[in-house]
Amino acid sequence: MLFALGASLFALGGILVLFPTLAQRWGLDETAVNAVFFAGSIPFTTAAYLQLFQAANSPASAGAVQAASTWFGWRPTDLDWLACAMQFAGTLLFNFNTFDALAANLDWLQQDLLVWTPDMVGSGLFLASGYLAFAETSRAGSWWQPGRTAWWMAAVNLLGCVAFMIAAVLAFVPVAASVAAWMAVSTWFTVIGAIAFGVGALLLLPGHTVAGAKSC
Repeated sequence: MLFALGASLFALGGILVLFPTLAQRWGLDETAVNAVFFAGSIPFTTAAYLQLFQAANSPASAGAVQAASTWFGWRPTDLDWLACAMQFAGTLLFNFNTFDALAANLDWLQQDLLVWTPDMVGSGLFLASGYLAFAETSRAGSWWQPGRTAWWMAAVNLLGCVAFMIAAVLAFVPVAASVAAWMAVSTWFTVIGAIAFGVGALLLLPGHTVAGAKSC
């Protein structure tokens, strides 16, 4: 549910950006709207760490004896662990990205270095994580397995990762200041990605923990 909460706040923040009259009606200025994104990044990171902890402490193989618990682990050849590690790193960058966006009066260079760069790198890590999770889910058979909940979770979350990546690319602020139309499209992709992550998180509820189904 933490991923669903984070996704909901990201979607809400995007909607408030796209429809400023709604934000005004609620008495929210630009900083308050940006705070919604930062608030959403916290449950994202918490959920990502819990998944990383689970992957780091799961038995390496069936019947294997699990050693003492580890906070992070190191399993670079395990697709599950690698996907979770990349996802967690991406969420940490989103923490920086959304926190830096709270600062007022940033010039174009500060926006690109403090806000856009961690967003771009974090989205890239999310995309790599989503691909690895999808590959792990599909490894036992065809890449098209619509009859499996785990496959749908991985596919929907990969879609969310792609949407976040597109949003990050379009959010770049050039020297001549940002283009409003591009920023609007970027925000729409943020909303789409957040909705996809929310759906992916909700798909986990009926089956609880499903092997090979990671949130990105």
